[in-house]
Amino acid sequence: MILAEVKPAARPLSPHLQIYRWSWTMAMSIAHRVTGTGLYLGTVLIAAWLVAAASGPAAYDAAQAVAGSIIGLLVLFLYSFALLHHMVGGLRHFIWDMGHGFDPQTRTNLAKYSVFVSGGLTLLVWIAALALR
Repeated sequence: MILAEVKPAARPLSPHLQIYRWSWTMAMSIAHRVTGTGLYLGTVLIAAWLVAAASGPAAYDAAQAVAGSIIGLLVLFLYSFALLHHMVGGLRHFIWDMGHGFDPQTRTNLAKYSVFVSGGLTLLVWIAALALR
């Protein structure tokens, strides 16, 4: 018995980055997912710091030395930016959930401004924290 050759059905390929054009809303959607992952990892570091604080002065001093180093401060800065950026992205989604901001210009503006608002809030938090030290 000879089997007939089966030809694949002619269907469109799945869309991919060669088809889609990068847009602000696409970039902010990806950034929202990345900041969510960063928050998860940063929360593990905060839990480690709390464990060190509960473990005694030697462990706490070691954790503070790491957190107070240049790399530690950079990680803390990025963590605070991720936290605020994720919050602002959540507010953007809340606006959409209320049925507003769907026209193309408003959608793009909300995405653009979320970067600047979260960056500005991060700087304000750090300026306030350093001023109150």
